[in-house]
Amino acid sequence: MLHQLAQIPRSAKQAIMIACDVVLLALIVWLAFVLRFEAFLPAEYLAVWWLSLAVPALTLPCFMVTGLYRAIVRYLGAQAITSIIQGVTLSTFAFIALVAALRIDESVPRTAYVLYWGLAVLAIGGSRYAARTWFRQLIRGLSGSERVAIYGAGAAGVQLAQGMDAEQSFDLICFIDDDPNLHGRVVHGLKVHAPADLPMLIERQDIHRVLLAIPSARRSRRREIVDGLHGLGIKVMTMPGIVDILSGNARIDEVREVRIEDLLGRDPVMPSLELMERCIRDKNVLVTGAGGSIGSELCRQILMLRPKTLVLLEQSEFALYQIDRELLSESIVERTATRVVPLLGSVVDAQRVRRILETFQVHTVYHAAAYKHVPIVEGNVLEAVQNNIFGTLHAAQAAEAAGVERFVLISTDKAVRPTNVMGATKRFAELILQAMADRGRQETIFSMVRFGNVLGSSGSVVPLFREQIAQGGPVTVTHPEVTRYFMTIPEAAALVIQAGSMGTGGDVFVLDMGEPVKILDLARRMVQLTGLEVQDEAHPDGDIRVAFTGLRPGEKLYEELLLGENISATEHSMIMRAEEAFLPYGGLKELLDVFRAADRGFECQSAIQILERAVDGFSGNGLGHDLMAREMAGTEQAGVASFNMAVAPAPAKVAGA
Repeated sequence: MLHQLAQIPRSAKQAIMIACDVVLLALIVWLAFVLRFEAFLPAEYLAVWWLSLAVPALTLPCFMVTGLYRAIVRYLGAQAITSIIQGVTLSTFAFIALVAALRIDESVPRTAYVLYWGLAVLAIGGSRYAARTWFRQLIRGLSGSERVAIYGAGAAGVQLAQGMDAEQSFDLICFIDDDPNLHGRVVHGLKVHAPADLPMLIERQDIHRVLLAIPSARRSRRREIVDGLHGLGIKVMTMPGIVDILSGNARIDEVREVRIEDLLGRDPVMPSLELMERCIRDKNVLVTGAGGSIGSELCRQILMLRPKTLVLLEQSEFALYQIDRELLSESIVERTATRVVPLLGSVVDAQRVRRILETFQVHTVYHAAAYKHVPIVEGNVLEAVQNNIFGTLHAAQAAEAAGVERFVLISTDKAVRPTNVMGATKRFAELILQAMADRGRQETIFSMVRFGNVLGSSGSVVPLFREQIAQGGPVTVTHPEVTRYFMTIPEAAALVIQAGSMGTGGDVFVLDMGEPVKILDLARRMVQLTGLEVQDEAHPDGDIRVAFTGLRPGEKLYEELLLGENISATEHSMIMRAEEAFLPYGGLKELLDVFRAADRGFECQSAIQILERAVDGFSGNGLGHDLMAREMAGTEQAGVASFNMAVAPAPAKVAGA
């Protein structure tokens, strides 16, 4: 029967609404006189009965004029109150005109008009909002909508509730708020409860989700709230952050799953606009590796800073197509005059890089192009040398030759006392810039920015964990004690831009990454955010199991950001400048010549030995010996391994680096 009521044609619903209004208005006319005389009317007041029939007939056209019968009841909002007041006011004037026309002024006291107006507003408005509530409950019951609570009864929570009033997939049950002054009160028609009441509410009200409506809360506070909801068996969602709302990138009623990026890391510091614009505003800017995680975010933020030209250099056609299309759409929306130039190419091609820099008269280069996946790089040593070392060398030399003002290398915490080839090649890239800056030529200011993992990047464990959780597990962690620093991609890109603006030559900038995070804790928290339970000794019936696979070749338990203790502050509170030892350019040039010879001869062991000599703390750990043993065995596998520069097997899809 409920389903049949929901399927009634709109014309029939309008007819029902008109009939209800006629009955209500007739009763209201009569009730206005009853309240005025404080008694049921005697029979001699026949005029009242005529008015009870005539006033509704005159009122229906008034309601039609104000659009009351065009509105869909279940979508009525606050604006409907205006239409109701306008319609009732016109009806009251019609009432007065009718009394005057019938010349029965003596029988109708003036207070009856006032009572009629007030009663009609209450009755007509109340009937519609009651019908709206009934229809929504009916439809939600038929559609199987989820019952949810909103955490946060402030302005944001109320706006979220208002925005979701017409949403059929959610059935709002109550508010949850930390403020004891709000407990027990009613906000937007919903009762406010204390967080301690949630277990009881989940059981009695069958709540399935909690929506966080605290956009301005710090990450630490969000983390506390999510931890407090752990174990309740509900899914946690959130509204966008206040920055996204104010910037127009999101609406306040858009809800999404709580991402690990919302909880990890420290609270970001607002960037300095002067530092952000110093090397970009009205300048020609080149980003290498523009299609990567960091490179693409650099491009987004650079575009908003209004450069004259933004050149994108990327060797992946699809990645270049994606970021170019996104920037084109953004430039149209923002109406920027920036020329965006997408170019296919590799930084290893020295001649092409130099021609690009000269053609577009580039002022600033952000060098993000690099091979960074630890297991892949471990098995492709010479390719890593070509891309990470010679790619940086060629780009830096081309920048110097073209008179580029600033060259900023995006580095990694794995470059500090590295235990893997990726980190060693990135540290060697740093040494190249330090040596070039040390030669005393001041045409180009070389600097590098070193930071840890960025949440959600292509090399991060976060996408892998999401994939594994979606597949039902297990979630793979290499070691229970593996610890990493984390930062969001937008924050890292903003700090890179600001750090590059402060460079004076050969600077090693280190970003404040906050507190390190255990990968195991990260995995557990991501499982819990989906409303699932980690399967362990305490919860043998849990949903997702965590499996330990062992440290991979070249993986460290803990990452570092500094080679020494000689650091100094900068004009930005989250950026430090490190003073570190490096090789003079002459000695570095000799090592580069040996690298070239090793590359020509496919000699991985020689390349590893050079890295061991040049990079503090790096050891090949016998990886090259493994290759030599295969080559000496003379097997077909050895030939394939030699051609691919494979020096160690790496397990697929294992998180931790």
